Amino acid sequence: MSKLVLAYSGGLDTSYCAKYLSKEKGYEVHAVSINTGGFTQSEINSIEEKALQLGATSYTNIDAVERFYQKVVKYLIYGNVLKNNTYPLSVSAERIVQAIALIEHSKKIGATHIAHGSTGAGNDQVRFDMIFQTLAPDITIITPIRDQQLSREAEIKYLQQNGIDYSWEKAKYSINKGLWGTSVGGDETLTSHLSLPESAYPSPLKETLPKEIKLTFLKGNLVALNDTKDTPINLIEQLNSLASSYAIGRDIHVGDTIIGIKGRVGFEAAAALIIIKAHHLLEKHTLSKWQQYQKEQQGNFYGMLLHEGNYLDPVMRNIERFLEDTQKHVSGEVSLTLHPYRFELNGIRSEHDLMNASFGSYGEMNKGWTAEDAKGFIKISSNAAKIFNHVNQQND
Repeated sequence: MSKLVLAYSGGLDTSYCAKYLSKEKGYEVHAVSINTGGFTQSEINSIEEKALQLGATSYTNIDAVERFYQKVVKYLIYGNVLKNNTYPLSVSAERIVQAIALIEHSKKIGATHIAHGSTGAGNDQVRFDMIFQTLAPDITIITPIRDQQLSREAEIKYLQQNGIDYSWEKAKYSINKGLWGTSVGGDETLTSHLSLPESAYPSPLKETLPKEIKLTFLKGNLVALNDTKDTPINLIEQLNSLASSYAIGRDIHVGDTIIGIKGRVGFEAAAALIIIKAHHLLEKHTLSKWQQYQKEQQGNFYGMLLHEGNYLDPVMRNIERFLEDTQKHVSGEVSLTLHPYRFELNGIRSEHDLMNASFGSYGEMNKGWTAEDAKGFIKISSNAAKIFNHVNQQND
């Protein structure tokens, strides 16, 4: 029997794959889940039980949360990455780390095949296959749902015929939770004009009284919440718990899929949005104008390549080194206030705050130059526009 590693979530698609590949194709199926945030131990136990019932030889849950932060999330923070100025790549960024971990496990156990439950219409098929083909071109990729163009009804019928009759009733909203946020899909996101209702979001509004909090950064990394130090991962989880009780971080992302069609997805990412915006404010105070400009270009480029599965291109390592180098002086405290459905950035304190320079204050009396210096600077700065205007007035 050929060994096959199956990317297994416990949902309908991967459940079909587990039964079909073991029973009909005779593979020795090793089901693997990659935890990039969002799994509880009881959920892991339930997923394992189902995988073995479906015919898997083994089940493995790989904890990749730390790896996800170190290899991906911290660069999304450094780059203030919001795809289309909206989406913090909450779930799409996880797929890269998951795909790499799956290949590593496949090599570890000597698997000759690897499978996932993606359809032919989404982004995940591209992300998984690109990583698999790059890191392990000799391992055969199998995708039953995509290859057989299966409907949900056909999958359920097959499983029922084989004695697997779990409750496959389709949830009104599909929820995918991870460290960096939660995606929310439903009938509304298949349209262009409908918004998701309050009930679609997994974190209901609980708190209504404003609450001021403080985030502390050290060289771009979150190191404390309200002066309590902890690891970045723990702080992200704590901040998300706190801010999601205010129903902060909800939105719908509209973007271009890798395969060229438009798509919408709802999400809630309270911690991600707060951290990115707080970090960005701190950078406005501590970085030069041109550092900020170049970071914006490179951060957007990094997010696009990551979203489209190009994580292994060497340019990504180049951009990561650039982004990390820009964080040398991005240290300080950011204060903000949580309100129902929104947050306010109040201000920062930092030893590297460039507003603290002794040369002068914006709109106030200066100390570093004279009035004549200012008039000369302005005159020379206007030369290019004056020349262009003069020449074209004569020739139009």
